[in-house]
Parts: sequence; structure tokens; C-alpha cells
Amino acid sequence: MSILVTGAAGFIGFHTAKRLIEKGKQVIALDDLNNYYDQKLKYNRIKVLKKIANNNPKKFIFLKINLKNKYLINKTFKKFKFKKVIHLAAQAGVRYSLKNPNKYIDSNIVGFLNILEACRNHKILHLVYASTSSVYGANTKMPYKENKHADHPIQLYAATKRSNELMAHSYSYLFKLPTTGLRFFTVYGPWGRPDMALFLFTKKIIENKKIEVFNFGKHVRDFTYIDDVVDGIIKVLKKPPKSNFKWSSYNPDPSTSVAPFKILNIGNSNPVHLSKYISCIEKELGKKAKKKFLKLQAGDIPKTYADISKIRKIYNYKNKTSIENGIKKFVKWYKSYYHQK
Repeated sequence: MSILVTGAAGFIGFHTAKRLIEKGKQVIALDDLNNYYDQKLKYNRIKVLKKIANNNPKKFIFLKINLKNKYLINKTFKKFKFKKVIHLAAQAGVRYSLKNPNKYIDSNIVGFLNILEACRNHKILHLVYASTSSVYGANTKMPYKENKHADHPIQLYAATKRSNELMAHSYSYLFKLPTTGLRFFTVYGPWGRPDMALFLFTKKIIENKKIEVFNFGKHVRDFTYIDDVVDGIIKVLKKPPKSNFKWSSYNPDPSTSVAPFKILNIGNSNPVHLSKYISCIEKELGKKAKKKFLKLQAGDIPKTYADISKIRKIYNYKNKTSIENGIKKFVKWYKSYYHQK
């Protein structure tokens, strides 16, 4: 059975497609290869996937399609007849959403609607889609639990991803489409996005440039290594949600429903201070960082901390990678990719 992976040239999409190909699955990969960040990195990810599949179309087919193009999306669903979809394509980035809000509506709202419609029309057995820890927004009660309301986003990116969760529920309810939304917590690792902290810090430390440390270094993040995230995605994909007939309309749990719908955290459940994160990078590079301390940015959440008891219980999800080992693997990849000594 083939599987559609959208955003396959992106960070999480690339690793997910790679794992599926290695498991012998046929992957239909979709991405528009936009210029949000270095396109060469995206093209190289696709090259790696093709190489792993030995350029065999029975294992891997890549399609350059924009999510807004509902005609091509529907045509893709009709042609390949896959029954499971992993939807990871989206306009990401908290800070970018402050400057380019329209791109988030086009990709994350209009694009997601097109995916939902195609899933409905082609009787998809399970849609797994990316959400984000950013939906917890102004909430300060830790750890973040899926059964608590997340209706106070503090930037547009989070608002669009929370909208995805609500849109998915409506389709699960109306059309019995099984959907699972995954709230990712600060995913990092090899082949990561250049706009994320680990990539930026590593690059600037190597180049002897100052790193920008926001919130005066007081940020705390539930950093989650990419391989652990992919483990979670694939475990969840195998087990579509069913209607929860114990769900109470008088005391509604927003993470489940009488419809075949579920929301899950995927995190490390082990928050790390930004200062420790930077220290780990310095250790791997053998070099001290020059730091420029700055105040908290608009839209930034000071602390994230995932309660992952739900995904552990249902899917036997486990975190295997420490922050030290995760950063070590990233730095090794970075040096290899950019030919650093």
C-alpha cells in the first residue's frame, strides 16, 4: 500500500519519507519546493530519497505540487489510490508569520482544506497531520496536556495549526474520516531547517559570529530528536482513531471525540534550558559561543513541556535520544554537509 507524504522536501517530511522507504513502503512525495529557506537543501533531501529508493518508482515518486492547487491534489489522490496520508507540508516558523501572514493562510488553511477534501472524496483510511506545541500559546500550566483547551494562540502560525485541528474534527465528524493531529515539540536533528536555533547557533559559532539569545537565555524547550518524532508518526499511522463513545458533550475533552478524531503530543517530556542547549553545541564544536542577549520576541513562548503519557499508553511511544546525543548527531551531519573540518 502506498502512502502520501506531503512536505517531503521539508525537515520532518524528509525523515518520515526516508523511514517509510527503508521499511519497504511506496512513498508518493509531494512538495512545492518554495524559497522560504535554502532551496538547495530541499533539493538535496529529495536526491537522498531517490538514492535510497534506487530511483525506483515502485518505492518513491516525487511530485512538485503547491497545496493551493486543488485540481492537482485531487488528480494525485485519484491516480495513486493510496489509503493513508501523512500531511506535513505547511508554512512553518513563528517569526516569519509576523511579516508574511498571507502565506500561512494560503498554505496552512487553504492547503489543508484541499487535503481534507481529497481525503474525504477518496475514502482515506487515516490522515495524520502536523500540528504544533505553539497552539498552547498563552497557557502556562505545565506540562501541556492534550485534554486542556488550547484556544489562546499568541501568533498566527499557531492559530492556523489550531484551525487545522478544528477543521479536521469537522471532517471526522461529518464524513467519518479518521484524523490524528500531532503537536510537535521543538523538533531538531540532521537535515534540519536553517531558520531554527540549532542550525543558526552552529553556523554562527563556527563562523565566529555572535549568536542571538532571546529572552536573555531564559527559554526552556522540550527539544525532541527527529528520529523519535518519526517513530511516533509511524506508530500513530498504523492505528487510526476510532469513535470514543465515552466522550462527554457536557465535559468535552478537546483531544478526542465521538468522531474518529485524536490529538496527541509528540515531545521529549524533558524540558531543557536554552543555556544547556548552547553548552552542548559548544562542547561538540569545541568552541565557545559569542552571545548577544536580547529580550523576548513577540509571539515567542518562554517555556514548553509536553505531557506524552497519552501517546506512550496508546502507541507505546518512547524517546530514545538524549539532548547530548541529538546535538552530537546534528553537528556531525552539519560538518559533513558543509565540508567543515
